[in-house]
Amino acid sequence: MPWLQSAAFSIAIPAGVQREEESNRGVANLLCDWMQRGCGQFDSRQFVEALDNLGVARGGGVSSSHLNFSGALLAGNLRPTLGLYADLILRPHFLADEFEDAKQVCFQELRALEDDLHQQAMLSLRRQMYADPWGWHPTGTLASVESLTESGAKSYFDTWIRPNETIISVAGNFDWNQLRDEIAALFGNWKSSPGQKNFLGSKLPEYVHIPFESSQTHVGLGFEGIPVSSPDFYQARAAIGIMSDGMSSRLFSEVREKRGLCYTVYASCNSLKTQGAVLAYAGTSTERAQETLDVMIEQFNDLPKGVRQDELTRLKARFKSGIVMQQESSSSRASSLAADWYHLGRIRKMDELEAIVDGITVETINAYVAANPPKNYRVTTIGAKRLEVPSGISSSDA
Repeated sequence: MPWLQSAAFSIAIPAGVQREEESNRGVANLLCDWMQRGCGQFDSRQFVEALDNLGVARGGGVSSSHLNFSGALLAGNLRPTLGLYADLILRPHFLADEFEDAKQVCFQELRALEDDLHQQAMLSLRRQMYADPWGWHPTGTLASVESLTESGAKSYFDTWIRPNETIISVAGNFDWNQLRDEIAALFGNWKSSPGQKNFLGSKLPEYVHIPFESSQTHVGLGFEGIPVSSPDFYQARAAIGIMSDGMSSRLFSEVREKRGLCYTVYASCNSLKTQGAVLAYAGTSTERAQETLDVMIEQFNDLPKGVRQDELTRLKARFKSGIVMQQESSSSRASSLAADWYHLGRIRKMDELEAIVDGITVETINAYVAANPPKNYRVTTIGAKRLEVPSGISSSDA
């Protein structure tokens, strides 16, 4: 991207929630903070100041699959910034007093989550769609974080912070040959290790109700989808886009605008490496919660009846706007490069994405949804009253 003055990078280490067990839930999230509290020749404050002096807009976090560090900066500062992140990943200090501070940050994140009922509904829904640990949230629980120890966190680091399957992606204005040699010099001595077999648990019941005295009810609705690696992914993505992308989408029009049932409603495709799900949400009042759920299911059940050309035309305009904006953002491109490599094992160019969008037609979407109709719904509700859910769904009160 030589037309830009910036560069951005993403370092995705396969040490996400997928590697955790019941005994150490939340450890990857704690490590993500602890690692940034001093490394190489810098203490915690000096490391922050070094990044600030280079003008790095940075982030760090944990997903189901990865522990991620990323940054965006002036292109000329790329080399020294990657040097700082090599220190962070290869030479963290892991000081005892910093461990307690990192733990307190994790507790603050958990307490903030307690107040976010929307997020709680979606976290429950993920655990209904994906077996543990794939459905777990990176923050863990208050009890699991309380039980984490320095030695346990270091053991997780030694086992899972490794170059095997780590993805370093860079986008923006840089010289490829020079960057390749610099990455090799910075990370070439990182020793690989075998890792361990992943823990695999169970899913939550098909219907989960979490009692909460409120005038509002939070409704999560999910069903099985397909991963990004599936050749049909963009047919599924287009079908859900027609349901939810924009204020002309079916869910927004039918549930919110025409019937006034809720203040927000959406659906999205969620993809892991080999699994996928459709996750939908509506926030509504206690009195309208049942009708909201019923209309959402009705709209999804109507999808196999077919989509229209005017719906697809609007959706394609949104897709292409997203592709154009990605071409103008080094951060967005660096993230998509890492995602492509993880899900597909290769990089897609912009013209390939445009060709995929151009190839989507009403007929291809309708053929996909006819063969793969929404079914086997999972439901989470948080509110004062349980709802009636489709027959055949087993339930549990949380």
